Amino acid sequence: MRTYLIFVIGFLLASSQLLAQGEKEINLIADGNKGYQNEAYIEAEVDYRKALSINSANTKAQHNIGNALYRTKDFDQANQRYFQTQKNSLNKSEKHLAFHNMGNGFMQQKMYEKAVEAYKNALRNNPTDDETRYNYALAKELLEKEKQEKEENQDQQDQNDQNDQQDQQDNQDDKEGDQKEKPSEDGEEGDEKENKDDQENKDKDEKENKDKEKEDPKKPKDDKGKNKDQKKPPPPRPGQISPEQVKSLLEAMNQQEKNVQDKVNAEKAKGVPVKTKKDW
Repeated sequence: MRTYLIFVIGFLLASSQLLAQGEKEINLIADGNKGYQNEAYIEAEVDYRKALSINSANTKAQHNIGNALYRTKDFDQANQRYFQTQKNSLNKSEKHLAFHNMGNGFMQQKMYEKAVEAYKNALRNNPTDDETRYNYALAKELLEKEKQEKEENQDQQDQNDQNDQQDQQDNQDDKEGDQKEKPSEDGEEGDEKENKDDQENKDKDEKENKDKEKEDPKKPKDDKGKNKDQKKPPPPRPGQISPEQVKSLLEAMNQQEKNVQDKVNAEKAKGVPVKTKKDW
């Protein structure tokens, strides 16, 4: 009998404690809801976490923490709370709401593919929700647009890569063409050697011409006092008559002979024969 009374007392105490904790949990969630409505999202999150510390399986506290995090734009943490809510809840309505809000978080992050899946799971738990259907259709449309833009960007990138490869190939072809047109080193050396030989031959010809000018006095020179095809007579040797003297002597003899001839002619004209005689 005594044991039974102890058991009953213990049960009542435990129940009263549970009731007290349950009441405190409810009050904390209520306080969090008031802060949430007043846009005091951080204070609301604190109250929800206190309630969750009393009962870690409280899906309402988990979901409300997700809502407070969503309002502070911490979408990653919010979606984690929504995921825990739908995982721990046995209520389809709670699951639907958790998946719906997960889809909203993914939409904010422009993660359209995950948003589509979240809305799809929400509709599985409540196919009649118009807002979820609308969000699902919008997420699908944005996802298709994103895929199309990626394909267009990829096509453009492929075209750019192809153009770059073509430009590189054209540049390579131009370089190869330049190398083909450029003379080889042997050709350059050959040209240099040929030019050198031509210059040497030219210098040699000029030297020979200068030597000939020195050796040949008959070749005309410039007008600066040099000979022009006139050979200067050598000076007379001792005991010889100079050319000028010979010339003067010849002129004197010719004049004398002329005088004699004139005299003979004059005598003939008179009829008297005259005997000529040279004076040399």
